[in-house]
Amino acid sequence: DAVGLGYLGLGQPLTTLSGGERQRLKLAIHMAKNGSTYILDEPTTGLHLADVDHLLALLDRLVDDGNTVIVIEHHQAVMAHADWIVDIGPGAGHEGGQVVFEGTPEALVNTGKTLTAQHLREYTTRT
Repeated sequence: DAVGLGYLGLGQPLTTLSGGERQRLKLAIHMAKNGSTYILDEPTTGLHLADVDHLLALLDRLVDDGNTVIVIEHHQAVMAHADWIVDIGPGAGHEGGQVVFEGTPEALVNTGKTLTAQHLREYTTRT
């Protein structure tokens, strides 16, 4: 329930879960242990917008408990909520691979010249 999977039934086949749900299930298992670093790759995949807010609250709780949380994500709400962003580019795939920005979301919005900065700027002016 802490990771927003309270709606799943016991015995539900893993093949019926989205990628984001599988990651949150793994996260729940690891939260029962003493962990210090969590790396999540696109945890919002397949999530409803209301579930994204639940995920952000969970990530905040992990950080507040003294853990390090690294999230590889393209969802603007997650980026806007982050403490620190490392933007890799300048493009995707073979066009990327370089750090093109490192700093707070606010600094990226205010001074960034990357595609990520453009999309995050548009998102923050809408919300």
